[in-house]
Amino acid sequence: MTFAASPARVALVTGAGRGIGAALCIHLARNGFHVVPADIDAANADKVAASLGDGHLARAVDVADEAAVTALFDDVETRIGPVGVLICAAGLLLLPGGARPLIADLQLDTWERSFAVNARGAFLCSREWLRRRNALPVEHGRAVFFGSVAAQLGGYRSSAAYIAAKAAVMGYAKAFAREAAPLGMTANVIAPGLIDTEMLRSTVTGSGALAVAAQSIPLGRIGTVQDVVAAVSYLLSPAAAYITGSVIDVNGGYRMQ
Repeated sequence: MTFAASPARVALVTGAGRGIGAALCIHLARNGFHVVPADIDAANADKVAASLGDGHLARAVDVADEAAVTALFDDVETRIGPVGVLICAAGLLLLPGGARPLIADLQLDTWERSFAVNARGAFLCSREWLRRRNALPVEHGRAVFFGSVAAQLGGYRSSAAYIAAKAAVMGYAKAFAREAAPLGMTANVIAPGLIDTEMLRSTVTGSGALAVAAQSIPLGRIGTVQDVVAAVSYLLSPAAAYITGSVIDVNGGYRMQ
């Protein structure tokens, strides 16, 4: 789905340095947005911005750092204007030693860091955006958060810390949607299933592991980043203007089991 953006429409994407976030930046730029790829890895953010052409602004940010998030919005809105679309795609799955830790073995620092990036990051970015839109409203404001099928099912490959953090995001997004609604802004959650990204590949080992995983998906394949981009594109479009506080599953039917 494509849609027109006004000349001044600004989209800020966190976790934009690779995978789903980078693909979303490309899609938004092609549809006329001024895109801000933001990532903790400055080099990756710069690389994505350079691939988009002129008029886009890469920024390095740790979404778990309150002062850094405030500074990011100050910079972006001073340079190119108010953010109309916020996509909180920054995420972190920690697998100490390369394996999913059992709860009995889960270290507190793994729990805290998982919540800091996945949940606190979404909160800090969206709170800052809401504060600014209260002061300076925009038309067709859209926020998109990222949950996970792991949070819906209890997970098989993800740690309890990641599962809990993503569940927190999914609940928080509904509260956010309610408070953003008087401004005419929508907020929704994308809950990806097994999507072919570096994060998924870090949870599977051995030749043919992804093919085996695909056998448990009714549609018979691992999802692609473009499957996720298509769902986000719909939520940003005028066609989704009456959808808010919802969770959109992008999982090939995986959660029907």
